[in-house]
Amino acid sequence: MSIKAILIGAGVRGANVYAPYALKYPDELTFVAVAEPDEERRTSFARKHGIPAEHQYKDWKEALNQARYADAVMICTHDRMHFEQAMNALDLGYHVLLEKPISPFPKECLAMEKRAKEKGRLLTICHVLRYTPFWSTINRLIRRGDIGNIISIQLTEHIGFAHMAHSYVRGQWNQAEQSSPLILSKSCHDLDLIAWLMGQECTRISSFGSLSHFRREHAPAGATERCSDGCPHLDTCCYADFRYYLGDGRRHAAHFTEDLSDEGILKALPHTPYGRCVYACDNDVVDHQIVNMEFHSGATAAFHLSAFTHDSTRRVHIMGTHGEIQGNLSEQTFTVYDFATGNENRVQVQDGGKEGTEAMLREFCRHVRQHHAASALTSVEASIQSHMMAFAAEHSRISQGAVVDLPLFIEQHKHQVLAEACR
Repeated sequence: MSIKAILIGAGVRGANVYAPYALKYPDELTFVAVAEPDEERRTSFARKHGIPAEHQYKDWKEALNQARYADAVMICTHDRMHFEQAMNALDLGYHVLLEKPISPFPKECLAMEKRAKEKGRLLTICHVLRYTPFWSTINRLIRRGDIGNIISIQLTEHIGFAHMAHSYVRGQWNQAEQSSPLILSKSCHDLDLIAWLMGQECTRISSFGSLSHFRREHAPAGATERCSDGCPHLDTCCYADFRYYLGDGRRHAAHFTEDLSDEGILKALPHTPYGRCVYACDNDVVDHQIVNMEFHSGATAAFHLSAFTHDSTRRVHIMGTHGEIQGNLSEQTFTVYDFATGNENRVQVQDGGKEGTEAMLREFCRHVRQHHAASALTSVEASIQSHMMAFAAEHSRISQGAVVDLPLFIEQHKHQVLAEACR
């Protein structure tokens, strides 16, 4: 039986990353409605998925302002819209697949968890990395005991200078007050992986970081407000807009134009935020940060994110009592070292880029059919810990690195949720 779903937000993630699963596996997932304010995106999605005019909505409230007519709602909108949309969908009895992060606010995350539990509905968070061959294989080896008990994890996220400029300097995630802090919007994936691999409760956390480089005072002399304004540094500036969007970042030009030809991109750039000088934007999120964690057993973890890398990847080093694992996500390889035998086992996994997404959607569809409300690998119950770790890390960072007692931090926010529910 194919699951009937409503898509709220037909942007890049919703329409181009998750929804193609329905076209590839129509016996598992079918979209029966779409809510998207951008007319071009809305009609394009409806055409691809055969959605009739009466179920094409400009406003998401119209899509949910009626009796339930599908099994699930897929929410792929801006971070700050998630709470109201998910709560409405859950109240109507829909299962929900929600793009990460859950919400930029701790109390909203906890309230959504509470509501999903009360309604007996599945609320799955798109922590898609758990489903990828790279991370799922590493987790399986850890659970099997191949390296003994974990003592320490080091995870580094190379955001990449060009990707940082696109998404977090020029793009829609460049202001914490408008979206989320970078540790949440970009790296709740990483904290989720650490919590999952560690397999135990995080107890203490501290963090340091800042916005160091992408500031107006670092603009070279004579730099213009936009790259297309005749900036004299176009030939030497690594952040010049056309370098990325006419090169490795061409697919990301879909954020501002449907025409991905050279001509289409160059025509659109002067009229979009993505054509601004990186030193003249309204960004305020950090460009580097480190998070230190202690877990229940005394094991520790360190996470480091940085914009200033040539590549966009993740590197991991997991140290256990009987061995260690070192891996590079972009290379899809990791090596397992056995202390007793001295053996080194290099593991190469195969991932064409869609395996994790398809595995997540396949599991979601199966659990909706079986009415398993809290059994998903990335259910809200499973994902809430890493979100609260991110909130605690940001609290520590803006408090000059103060150590946060995480269980106490979570309990304080739960009390707020209960207090507001009782009003």
